[in-house]
Amino acid sequence: MKNRTPVAVLASAVLTLSLAACAPEPEEEPTPSASPSPVASEPAATPTPTPVETEPADDPVVAPTCETMIPASTIEIFEGHGWTYEEREFQIGPDVVEDGLACVWGDYTVASDHVQVFGWAPIGAAESASAQQKLLADGWLRVDEAGHTYITEDPAYSISVDEAGYGMTYEFGDGWVTQADTKQSLVLIIRP
Repeated sequence: MKNRTPVAVLASAVLTLSLAACAPEPEEEPTPSASPSPVASEPAATPTPTPVETEPADDPVVAPTCETMIPASTIEIFEGHGWTYEEREFQIGPDVVEDGLACVWGDYTVASDHVQVFGWAPIGAAESASAQQKLLADGWLRVDEAGHTYITEDPAYSISVDEAGYGMTYEFGDGWVTQADTKQSLVLIIRP
């Protein structure tokens, strides 16, 4: 009988070396260097990030301008009739609301009270409540409709009214107030 042990040992050694060549090399801990050097390797698996709940960033409110407060199509109609606008302070009665803007559109080449008014202002809760009380004390009327609060002038004293009989009207919201020469015109205001 032939001695097969050296052949079996040799085959076993070749097999072990072949398997060792296929096995991944142990990872070495990287050592810090002054400048990174490119290394060709397969991309590492990216771990799935764990969602972290954060508060949304408070974006600053960009105040509207007379060109952005109402739709461009409405501006085109006004300009088609030769109307331009005047910028004014936003007022609730005699009180000026800081950082607000009122835009009065009309034909300023002729004397006329035929104008369209659109206004917007930021307003705090306490200031809003106070302004509403002052208007109501001066005879204005409160209308709560579809979750909105409107303070409108008494139609008996209105220069012009919309189809529903509302004249100059303020709409008070959470942190803002808008104004238009009629309640119906409030829908044209694009709030920031």
